[in-house]
Amino acid sequence: MSCHLKPITREEHLRFVTARPSVSHLQVPAWGDVKPQWRAESLGWFDEGGELVGAGLVLLRPLPRLKRYLAYLPEGPVIDWSAANLERWLEPMLAYLRGRGAFTVRMGPPVVARRWSADAVKAAIADPGARRLGDVEATVREPGADDVAERLRRMGWRRTEAGGGEEGFAAGQPRHVCQVRLAGRSLEQIRSGFNQQWRRNIKKAEKAGVKVVRGDREDLSVFYELYVETAERDRFVPRPLDYFRRMWTALTAEDPDRMRLYLAHHDGEVLAAATMLTVGDHVWYSYGASTDRRREVQPGNALQWRMMCDAHELGAAVYDFRGITDTLDEDNHLLGLLRFKVGAGGEAVEYLGEWDYPLNKVLHRALALYMSRR
Repeated sequence: MSCHLKPITREEHLRFVTARPSVSHLQVPAWGDVKPQWRAESLGWFDEGGELVGAGLVLLRPLPRLKRYLAYLPEGPVIDWSAANLERWLEPMLAYLRGRGAFTVRMGPPVVARRWSADAVKAAIADPGARRLGDVEATVREPGADDVAERLRRMGWRRTEAGGGEEGFAAGQPRHVCQVRLAGRSLEQIRSGFNQQWRRNIKKAEKAGVKVVRGDREDLSVFYELYVETAERDRFVPRPLDYFRRMWTALTAEDPDRMRLYLAHHDGEVLAAATMLTVGDHVWYSYGASTDRRREVQPGNALQWRMMCDAHELGAAVYDFRGITDTLDEDNHLLGLLRFKVGAGGEAVEYLGEWDYPLNKVLHRALALYMSRR
């Protein structure tokens, strides 16, 4: 099949996304409004009959003082990645973006490569000979993923080095995530999949009287106070409050249920808060925040359990905890977060990662050098 690519309207893009069971929240049209430093475009792939068969949100970030762009499709595009003629999907995209002045195209194929069950991750953490998840046998190796990676290499794509966030040119999404399967399971079955610590903590929160409620846009300031405290404690640079307000406005305008805010209350004080995103049957825990005060009442576990219950009520197939570390080193402070997420019965999931195609090798190398010195 040959594909014709051209820009599409937001309405066309949203209809395409809505018709699919699962698309990344980074590939909905409204996500472009969340990233004002980037110029967003919706691209569509059409078959010989003129039917829209693929779509992608591309973000264009200009180089300082030059009309050249890094073109970025986070966790996209949404095309048939199993197609034998993958080149016929990607070559029109490269040609179009070259014409738009892109010097590098970066994308994140939504293709799962490997999965490790919660028990497999627990055993790997306990194994002194295992330093990374990749050192231990995966529970499942997804068929076709290695073939997609090899075809990308033959086309000239190169896997992006890990690291970075989304600010400036440091575009990047996690290659490893933790997901809890909800489809076909009752709430009792989901809860029974938690480890003993999780079940104990949920009971503690219930006994202590922790109440989890949904918030609205006005409550983002309460969330933000906890978020800044979390950033200071965990040593990361917080996003500004306007970022979360922009997220709320843009995403809920596209779909009232696209973004939710949850607050865990105890004795009149909010102890933890989190945002939840939904596209189709996929739900993501997006941002979390908490205080060190009264941690013994376990507001974090109560918060996550309420979000999972609501995701289940929405008919979600997956509750996605998002990024995890692939290191199993006890000295790595992120290992505790891995234990927490996997403790909810989640499996570790490895995607193919992000890939770069240098359209201008000189500017691409300059970008790589700039990023290495940040």
